[in-house]
Amino acid sequence: MESFLNFFADMPAWQRFVWIVICLLFSWGLEALWPLQKIDYRKWRHAGVNFVFLATTMLINIGFGLATVGVFAWIEQHHFGLLYLVDWPLWAELLVAILIFEFFAQYLVHYLLHKVPLLWRVHMIHHSDTKVDATTGTRHHPLDFMLRETFALVAVIVSGAPIAFYFFYRICTVFFTYFTHANFYLPQWLDKPLSYVFITPNMHKFHHHYKQPWTDRNYGNIFSIWDRLFGTLVYDDPRKVRFGLDMLDDSTDEDIAYQFKLPFRKTQRRDNKG
Repeated sequence: MESFLNFFADMPAWQRFVWIVICLLFSWGLEALWPLQKIDYRKWRHAGVNFVFLATTMLINIGFGLATVGVFAWIEQHHFGLLYLVDWPLWAELLVAILIFEFFAQYLVHYLLHKVPLLWRVHMIHHSDTKVDATTGTRHHPLDFMLRETFALVAVIVSGAPIAFYFFYRICTVFFTYFTHANFYLPQWLDKPLSYVFITPNMHKFHHHYKQPWTDRNYGNIFSIWDRLFGTLVYDDPRKVRFGLDMLDDSTDEDIAYQFKLPFRKTQRRDNKG
């Protein structure tokens, strides 16, 4: 298993990019075969808007990648982190590391992005998409992504995980990001059992409903454990969901300049029920 994990640690950048393309094409295939909603839109134009945000996150990721390497070097030198306190089988340590990464780099930071008004203004860009599909997973304001990456560094320090664990986790998050945002319907008999462990496509759609309280539910990316433990999980028929935000004009969702300026515009969050 160690050689398997090292494969991800040693994966060159071009292979990581190919993995992104594979996950996107796979999700687009699911959307074409089993769509959740019939969306009347220009798919490539919509994708182009979201890819602009993807480009900004990839540039930011270069800087944080250098910082991450430095953090891992410091951890290894000082034997700092929870995993240095135990001597468990490799698979068990990997699972613990992934759960720690998921808590700090996904659940906790995502919760704060919704609950802290200033951070919510930054995060609104992700929720302003009225035509949620696989590419919506890449739609993050640069400030949003920088905060997420900062929390990822915190997760690395707390866990004390080796770099191979971290890169394996990042590869998994790419798949789940595209998969759970994809506009396709997973049959209830399959989606429901999977949701007891994982964040599923049907489950994540509620997070993109245009009204509270559904918007403030299902914060996880891979596992549903943290949402279950902290009471932030909701499950219902995803065909009830309407995408977007009730505080924004739907026509602005593909206006790139407007979206980049959105954190600095005056908006009012509405505590609507439904």
